[in-house]
Amino acid sequence: MRTPLKLGIDLGGTKVEIVALEHGQQRLRQRLSTPQGDYRQTLALIASLVEACEQQLGAQGSVGVAIPGARSPDHGRIKNANSTCLIGQDLQGDLEQLLRRPIRLANDADCFTLSEARDGAGAGAGANSLFGAILGTGVGGGLMIHDRLLGGPNAIAGEWGHNPLPWRRAEDGPARRCYCGKDDCIETFLSGPGWAARSGLGLEASGIVAAAQAGQPAAQQALASYCDQLARGLASVINLLDPEVIVLGGGLSNIPALYTQVAPLLPRYVFSDRVNTRLLQALHGDSSGVRGAAWLWD
Repeated sequence: MRTPLKLGIDLGGTKVEIVALEHGQQRLRQRLSTPQGDYRQTLALIASLVEACEQQLGAQGSVGVAIPGARSPDHGRIKNANSTCLIGQDLQGDLEQLLRRPIRLANDADCFTLSEARDGAGAGAGANSLFGAILGTGVGGGLMIHDRLLGGPNAIAGEWGHNPLPWRRAEDGPARRCYCGKDDCIETFLSGPGWAARSGLGLEASGIVAAAQAGQPAAQQALASYCDQLARGLASVINLLDPEVIVLGGGLSNIPALYTQVAPLLPRYVFSDRVNTRLLQALHGDSSGVRGAAWLWD
């Protein structure tokens, strides 16, 4: 569907957001709370957001949707979604029926990566290869090579968060079960809830950061451990893919220490005498996913 107006939907666990882009410029942005555990209400909310947006702007647009999971290339239904009411549903088909037009879906981390490569931090860096790493309530990723988003035959490209933490050692703490059913996935260390649980400080991730900035030794140690674990996780990505740029997104990407402490740690783990990969913060912040959904029709 070719139209100057591109609508992006970010279907998150706590909020559903819509953005309208025209020639790359934001015309409208709105977010509402996600109906918890209710697939039909979620469909209705997405449809109402699209209809209200188009009515306000006086034009119809293409629609792309960022989802916390993947559309199976085998049967077309949603898999690997931490919003479990989506699993097994024909989300694309149901939305196409409701909105009476073609819909494009992609994993939310892929949409983040697309946005940051197209007109975000990666575009500013002039990168031909970019890995987008999400550090939030979960850990995900996506890969752009020569302005093309890599999908893969299993629709799981970039899922570094569900590999085990590399170079595991005793000070990383006891094993913890990931929601995916395996132990010690990177997500159990580097997601906000995972870090909070493993720190043993009784604080959420934001509280750990604030305590570390206030000079509390235990919080500072927890932050140092997080940076080292992040360096190990990203080193495994660099050893496999060797991207020119890694862009960090998600709530934890706003921690200033990541951009001063992680890069110097990478040479310990990357299989190279120098590490030339640039580590950047997302330009569009929490707008990257919804903007990337809109760019699915570019």
